Amino acid sequence: MSIQQILPGATLGVLGGGQLGRMFCVAARTMGYRVAVLDPDPVCGAGLIADVHIQAAYDDEKALDEMAQLCDVITLEFENIPSQSVRAIAGKTTVYPVAESLEIAQNRDIEKRFALQAGLRPVPYQAIGAEADLKTAAETVGFPAILKTSTLGYDGKGQFVVANEGELADAFARAGQVACVLEKQIDIDCEVSAIVARNAGGEMASFPVAENQHRNGILHMSIVPARVSDDIRQQAVDYAALLADAMNYVGILAVEFFLSKDGVLYFNEMAPRPHNSGHYTKDACVTSQFEQQVRMMCGLTPGDTRLLSPVVMVNMLGELWTPDWSAIFARNNIKLHLYGKTEARPGRKMGHFNVLAEEVGEAISVADAVFERLAGAVGDNAKT
Repeated sequence: MSIQQILPGATLGVLGGGQLGRMFCVAARTMGYRVAVLDPDPVCGAGLIADVHIQAAYDDEKALDEMAQLCDVITLEFENIPSQSVRAIAGKTTVYPVAESLEIAQNRDIEKRFALQAGLRPVPYQAIGAEADLKTAAETVGFPAILKTSTLGYDGKGQFVVANEGELADAFARAGQVACVLEKQIDIDCEVSAIVARNAGGEMASFPVAENQHRNGILHMSIVPARVSDDIRQQAVDYAALLADAMNYVGILAVEFFLSKDGVLYFNEMAPRPHNSGHYTKDACVTSQFEQQVRMMCGLTPGDTRLLSPVVMVNMLGELWTPDWSAIFARNNIKLHLYGKTEARPGRKMGHFNVLAEEVGEAISVADAVFERLAGAVGDNAKT
């Protein structure tokens, strides 16, 4: 299938100006494109380096029209952009991913049903729309379980571990009695994520599968290559590709999985954008996920995704601020990436670092040691 290619000199747009948008801007401008960003934050990281920053709400009709006029093609930084805004722009210029893909990823119930239809295996769950559904959900799923709001949940937000019907009722009340899903809590060996890229012609490429470790519901570390079997890695990539094809998806699609102790790979959730667990690609792959995002939205051939080195990515959150930079710069195998955020808050992603080494075990040891030194330095500063 022949598709139109959008070449350097064109203007690319991104809805959302956080760190993902910022890294997209860097990749696009390096490749010779102009970039326009729509974000309400006057000092958003992407807006600071874009050619044009339209400071407005994501549902501002005038701003959306201006973006459509400026840009040859537009993409999304995160999945909570209103789908109505995507539809409004799509009537005037090209937007990837399309609103339908966005709406699938925005709702856990719809997402899980779609994944099941595509041939994946979601964690056993039951949708809850009202208090009257709690008893049926409890009987169907059993305990222990996790109650998750159907929309607007990320980095562990909107999630409650429950051990019985009483705790379920309390959690549903704390969630505001909004639509939720109740998931069975399975015995997890590890979590992995697969990131695939697909252009409008159906050409697809996949990045090496990452093994992810979380702290307090937020990604702490991604280990690549994932310490799972080749069969599990391939299965994760195949499942992600199934989802991308089923949606006729264009762009970067990240898919998270739980690997159970008995070897079953369960679908957890998808993200229609570059993903935190793919930040290792900036230093350890021939093509980063952000360059790949540019390539896919512009109809170009997917870039080479070969892993050049084992790598460990570590998130730096607001509580790890201001760190002892010498812990990083004293080593020659660590790459630091900061996001240009002016205010540090607990849980806020301020940057990350990638540790490259000949063996993944060595990369993990260095990453752990550096993180502990950074955390210790912050603790010492807090005492003085």
